Amino acid sequence: MEDLQSLVGIPRIWEQLEKVEERLLEASTADDTYLTKISQHLLIAGGKRFRPLLALLAAEFGDLTDHRPVEAGVAVELIHVGSLYHDDVIDEADTRRGASSANANWTNSVAILAGDFLMARASEVAATHLSQESVRLLASTYAELVEGQTRELQLTDDLSHSLEDYQQVIGGKTASLIRTSARLGAMAADADRDVVEALSTWAWEVGMVFQIADDALDLVASEETIGKPAGSDIREGTFTGPVLRAVAGDRGDRVREILSSERPYDDDEIAEVIAIVREGGHVDAALETASSRLGVADDALRGLADSQAKEILERLGAFLLDRVDAARA
Repeated sequence: MEDLQSLVGIPRIWEQLEKVEERLLEASTADDTYLTKISQHLLIAGGKRFRPLLALLAAEFGDLTDHRPVEAGVAVELIHVGSLYHDDVIDEADTRRGASSANANWTNSVAILAGDFLMARASEVAATHLSQESVRLLASTYAELVEGQTRELQLTDDLSHSLEDYQQVIGGKTASLIRTSARLGAMAADADRDVVEALSTWAWEVGMVFQIADDALDLVASEETIGKPAGSDIREGTFTGPVLRAVAGDRGDRVREILSSERPYDDDEIAEVIAIVREGGHVDAALETASSRLGVADDALRGLADSQAKEILERLGAFLLDRVDAARA
């Protein structure tokens, strides 16, 4: 399977991404060395840097004359990583990116403060290097993230919520920041307004596909592939699209019987639910929905001038779905 490095064959993008890494460490450095250590814990642990990558790709559609696209990448990644500190506290997670989570390594209070610090630094980066509109965009995006996460918490252990509810959750907690990543990158490169809007539409749909694919991986991939046991969402009482489809399917009564019991579920019960989801074609149905969204994303790009960056964006959505197929192979 093609990896991101092979897919994004523009050398300057990877050179800029190295600058993003340097700036992330600079921006996350506090006067207090203790706070610096905690705030940089997840940054040093690594990550795909998917959101900064999108910002830099979107900047290819504008005027690449200065450092602002790099700063856009820094700002969106600080928002993303800051939100992960908060998520790990909410989920009581012990690990993140192959390392101990900040809340497990220190305390919940410290992890929350580190997340807050990274969010504040994201705003500072935008206010210093970007525009007032960029600061406003980051603020509204973080509000969307919080709304999405709050909605997901409200729906925990709830088997009665709809696919529309699920889509609202993933739109808020995932697609909103992916859309902002592309939008902010294009704005930082002074791209034309119609280009900014087209890239925003494309990125929203790809953001939805990103989460749909991630949720599918949780049901079809091995622990070695995704770094956590299959069915982790089910274990947490988070019922994603394929599971909701299974609840409404031919064997929905059995799924409901298992998942209506008190958590923690037995491993055998989780394995049975996963088998029903897979055998019922519910993962495939979710991926078909994702494919339809990729069609909308491709339509948004049609008016943009042909370029290497456009070709990469056209292939990026399929890359996300290919990850699921590779995991099932």
